[in-house]
Amino acid sequence: MLQSFFNNELIEAGCDEAGRGCLAGPVFAAAVILPKDFFHPLLNDSKLVLEEHRYELRPFIEAHAISFAVSSVTHEEIDRINILWASVKGMHIAIRRLKIRPELLLIDGNRFKPFRKIKHQCVIQGDGIYASIAAASILAKTYRDDYMKKLHKKFPYYNWAQNKGYATAEHRAALDLHGPCSYHRKTFRLMHQEDLELMECEGSTLTTDHSTLTVKPVE
Repeated sequence: MLQSFFNNELIEAGCDEAGRGCLAGPVFAAAVILPKDFFHPLLNDSKLVLEEHRYELRPFIEAHAISFAVSSVTHEEIDRINILWASVKGMHIAIRRLKIRPELLLIDGNRFKPFRKIKHQCVIQGDGIYASIAAASILAKTYRDDYMKKLHKKFPYYNWAQNKGYATAEHRAALDLHGPCSYHRKTFRLMHQEDLELMECEGSTLTTDHSTLTVKPVE
């Protein structure tokens, strides 16, 4: 069962993101302040919740939350500042949009940049531990999925309505056939099969640093 709070004396906002590992599209972030007695039997880490249940949870969270906000950071900004800090920026924007100022931020993960002198606590896999972080994960995930479904109408051959921009075999196959589009993250590993085969023929090797791809010739 999810824990209702980290500190019962403080106003807590759970924060999480969605889309960090995708090849295309923005990263979404959410911040949620829940009442201490909030409960829904389906609430959990969004990755462990069925899609139909995520969309059942979203209006329930929004109706019962003390305050909530959702934000997004574009793929261009992700390429400019990297996905980690784009995720943190998204959380900052969402926190800033809250109608009530939290006294403690519960952050899913292990990295965060302090926000306006508000205390924060990083929690690895926090979306499976604290209700407010799980709620933030549900909002971020569903709003991002809706966005990717809209993009799917412009670029149906990637089937983002299903894979949401993640590096599935289907998405990789579409990259092989069509190459990247304007919504792909240029600093991510977008290499498709023809590029890899060409580099092997040219005697190159791939070295990666987080999400950024660099190519160095074999000495």
